[in-house]
Amino acid sequence: MSRIEKVRVLIAEDQTLIREGIATLLAQQNDDFEILPGASDGEQAIEFARRYRPDVILMDLQMPRVDGIAATQRILRELPQTHIVVLTTFETNDLIFEAVSAGAKAYLLKDARMEEIASTIRAVINGQSGLSPSVAARILDEFKRLRGPRVSAKLPVRDGLTARENEILTLIVEGKSNTEIGERLHLAEGTVKNYVSTILEKCQVKNRTELAIKAITY
Repeated sequence: MSRIEKVRVLIAEDQTLIREGIATLLAQQNDDFEILPGASDGEQAIEFARRYRPDVILMDLQMPRVDGIAATQRILRELPQTHIVVLTTFETNDLIFEAVSAGAKAYLLKDARMEEIASTIRAVINGQSGLSPSVAARILDEFKRLRGPRVSAKLPVRDGLTARENEILTLIVEGKSNTEIGERLHLAEGTVKNYVSTILEKCQVKNRTELAIKAITY
C-alpha cells in the first residue's frame, strides 16, 4: 500500500489509556495506517466521523452519552462507506448480534492481538468478512432464536445473483445441507456445490455461515 492510500483509522474508546495504547501499537503495524484523533464517547465518535471521514472506526460498545451501537447506526446513516469494527470486552450473543445488525463489519475483543486487529482492519477495507467463524455462528444462532425457524421467510432478492442462486441462498439461510438443497430443488449434489461456490465468490465471503449472516443482516 502506498503512502497516499493509508487507511484512516478512528478509535472510539472512553478509557484514555486503552485508546492511546491501541493508537500507539496500531501505528507500529507498518506504515499503512493513519491514526486520527481519538473519540472518548459515542457522541464524539459521531462528530469526529463527520469531521475526519475515517475509513475504519474501532468502536467500543459501552461509552458515555451515546453507546457504540447507537453511534454505529448514526454514523452509517450519514457515512455508509465507513467500516465499523467493534472492539470491546463484552461478548454476549445479544450484543454481538446488535452490533452486526447495526452495521459493524467485525467484532473483536480487547484482548485480541494487535496483529489480529490490524489484519481485521485490512480485511474489511478490502471487502472481506471480519467475522471469525465462532462469532458468525453465534450471530446466526441468535438470529434464529429471535426470529424463529423460518429466518428466510422474507429474505430479499440479492442483486447480482440469479434466480436459482437466490433460491439456494434462501435454503442455506434455513440451514439446509447441499444434499437437502439438491433434494428440494431436484439437483445433483455436485451441481448444488458448484452453485454454493459461485454464491460465496459473488458475495465475497469464505463459508456458508458468513454467507447466511451477510444475507440476513445486510
